[in-house]
Amino acid sequence: MRVSGPIAYIALYATLYAAFGVASPFWPKYFETRSLAPEQIGLILAAALVVRLVAGPLVGMFADFLQSLRLVLAACAVLAAAAAVALLWADSFWLLLLVALVQAAALAPTTSIADALSVNAARPRLAGRPFEYGWIRGAASAAFVCGTLIIGQLITSSDLTRVIWLNAALLVAAAGATALIPRVSTPAAPHISVSKLAYEIRGLFGIARFRILILVSALIYGSHAVHDAFAVIRWSNAGIDTTVISILWSEAVAAEVIVFFLVGPALLNRLGARGAAVLAATAGIIRWSVAGTTTSVVALAMVQPLHGLTFALLHLACMRMMAVLVPIRMAATAQAAYAFGSGAVTSALTLLSGFFYANYGGGAFVAMAAVCALAWPLAWFGFADAQDTSARAR
Repeated sequence: MRVSGPIAYIALYATLYAAFGVASPFWPKYFETRSLAPEQIGLILAAALVVRLVAGPLVGMFADFLQSLRLVLAACAVLAAAAAVALLWADSFWLLLLVALVQAAALAPTTSIADALSVNAARPRLAGRPFEYGWIRGAASAAFVCGTLIIGQLITSSDLTRVIWLNAALLVAAAGATALIPRVSTPAAPHISVSKLAYEIRGLFGIARFRILILVSALIYGSHAVHDAFAVIRWSNAGIDTTVISILWSEAVAAEVIVFFLVGPALLNRLGARGAAVLAATAGIIRWSVAGTTTSVVALAMVQPLHGLTFALLHLACMRMMAVLVPIRMAATAQAAYAFGSGAVTSALTLLSGFFYANYGGGAFVAMAAVCALAWPLAWFGFADAQDTSARAR
């Protein structure tokens, strides 16, 4: 059966991102309930990020090779669900690490394959555009928030098994939703010689502002590592209820959605790419400084919306810069470098976060403020408005 219009894609994205919302904020706390030390938790999360960096592109290319994106997406979702359930029986650090890495590898390509399906379907045609991709991505973010809020009502700080069961159920539902999606074949890439490709890559990385963009985005995105790994643990240990924790986490995601759809474009037009990137770095300094010095719910509620700046606004600024810096023929390579840079730095900082948190507690968050402070001058001198950049792009 096929469902026309955006309904099928909304079903796919809603179940997939709800599964992320149910589990991703609480995996560190779940590992803590399995008697793991902060260093071990940091190692698992960092290793999972490394696996995602490798598995995402490889499985995506495999899906294109098979020309069966729906089948590969469904298989990955089912494998990730099975791995989630297997965590219930993993009773040692090494087993937990193994199962977590299997799930990370399975989840890595799901969003990119889903985007390949939906963006192609939303592409303009002679008869007009059937739907806007933004509708689908907005539904996904809303589903993430709903998943986090719902699971917060169903768990306690000592029993997180419902996280696993709901995560697995939603992933299986996402696999089923792929059956509603019309089959889409990705177009074959034009032939290019190895020497020509190497020449184009050298030219891409020869653009100084592109290299700075990769570095700034990697630093600011990477500064989220301690928050993603240990915020729930820190808040829970401070006596904050799981319901409040889910609200705080969802508050950040809601701010991200608002910036993407409403506030971000206006800020970007007013401040330019440079101003937006500097504002994102400034927001990171403030956000992590507050998170590292207090566990007051009021203070945390005030800084959590800064996620809309530290993630969404910076992403919009980077996309504007790349639109004028990067030749169209190298757009895919540039996006891969952008994702790899942030993923690699986030992985490294996540690995270090376990040691920082174990030894300095909230000071680990303050260290991430220092990372954003390092990005600040790079953003100021390396980013530029579109009209300034276009003259240097070629």
